[in-house]
Amino acid sequence: MNAFMDWMEKHFMPIAAKIGSQRHLVAVRDGFISIMPVTMVGSLAVLLNVFLRDLPNTWWGEGNEFVANVQQIINVNGNVYFGSIVILGLCFTFSLGYHLAKSYDVNPIAGGVVAFAAVVTCMGQSAIFDYELPGVATSALDALKGAGLDVALNDAGKAVVLHGASGWGYLGSSYTGASGLFTCLIVGILSSMIYIKLMIKKITIKLPDSVPPAVSNAFAAIIPGVIAIYVFGIVTQICVACTGSYPNDLIVEYIQKPLLGLSQGFFSVILIVFLVQLFWFFGLHGSNVMAPVIEGVYTPALLENLDFFNKHHTTVGMPYDWTRGSFDAYAQMGGSGVTLGLLIAILIFSKRDDSKAVAKLAAPMGIFNINEPVIFGMPIVLNPIYIIPWLIVPPICAAIALGFTMAGIIPPVFVQVPWVMPVGIYAFMGTGGNILAALVSILCLGVSFVLWTPFVMLANRMQAKENEGQFDTE
Repeated sequence: MNAFMDWMEKHFMPIAAKIGSQRHLVAVRDGFISIMPVTMVGSLAVLLNVFLRDLPNTWWGEGNEFVANVQQIINVNGNVYFGSIVILGLCFTFSLGYHLAKSYDVNPIAGGVVAFAAVVTCMGQSAIFDYELPGVATSALDALKGAGLDVALNDAGKAVVLHGASGWGYLGSSYTGASGLFTCLIVGILSSMIYIKLMIKKITIKLPDSVPPAVSNAFAAIIPGVIAIYVFGIVTQICVACTGSYPNDLIVEYIQKPLLGLSQGFFSVILIVFLVQLFWFFGLHGSNVMAPVIEGVYTPALLENLDFFNKHHTTVGMPYDWTRGSFDAYAQMGGSGVTLGLLIAILIFSKRDDSKAVAKLAAPMGIFNINEPVIFGMPIVLNPIYIIPWLIVPPICAAIALGFTMAGIIPPVFVQVPWVMPVGIYAFMGTGGNILAALVSILCLGVSFVLWTPFVMLANRMQAKENEGQFDTE
């Protein structure tokens, strides 16, 4: 064990520390964290409409009196959704540019604005909507085309007439919301870095010292901002001219979809959960180290599910089984390591006064998923007694929840919920009020208790032997 710990400390920890402090990854993490109010309010709007519209329609049928009476509230929630989730990508872009510029100690507001403008520059400006033609047979398509109508078959095999909504200036939710997050991430970083590098090299407009700093800073950002935005204007035109698609469409097709597809693999989920635990064991904030992956890949998955539910009002057929909220709902009850199960095991079975004292102090916070007192007070960090359950409990809980989700027994998590929600409540709210999901979360807590208990008893025995002088504890 000592040899393993020494090897990990020598070879693994320096790499992990560099990952956790890499400024671009930190900016991605902080960018997502900063837009939490927007994400949360949009998720709240959807959750409220679940209880005001979707569940009542399921229980009492469409057009029931309850839904009719609260229709104005439902409409308000729709407005809030439109002002939050639908523009989430744009909010993230500004936040990302801001934090990245700030890390280089250049004007952060301008960094956010430049990133925002560059992303909009890459967006498609036209849209085509189809209108179904009821009662029109597919055999009549050729005749309709001959009459000058732009008609085709949609994915459902129905005849539709195509209509261009706009030839220029259109801005659609497929670009501004969850579907555009990867474009916002890639273009936001690249455009911000162009702006930042030019600012660092002083390729700016210099004004006299007598000019107020706010004006001077704004003028200094003009040349770097113009160059950064024009770069992506040119890139966009090259993409359209060569492929007929805008950068966002290409990124979604060739980067976003493959990455999200890989993220849904059973072993991919387990590996992410395991790595969070491994980093934490060596004293590094595992959730922060892995945040670029967890936030950058699984948050778009959650938002895609949320958008699916908002359009179809059902959880059946959601595109992604495991999302950002799934980690908190099933694999981090009480905090990383599902330490709520450990606290219960200690309070019931531990004979160690030090462990009981820590557990009593940590239990109230553990209910709300705050477990630093356990990680550093027990401690869990570099504690060989607890390394096995610490590493295996969350992956096992994740495997259980993912299995139930893949089997269709419980719906995927699609609502952003405050991470401090207690066990069961988080899963219930995150799945739009699914009771089975709450029970699966409680089941995972029970499994964690069972897995932690033998090691609590092992700690009892080790202390007894230490007291008897059988171990040299130096």
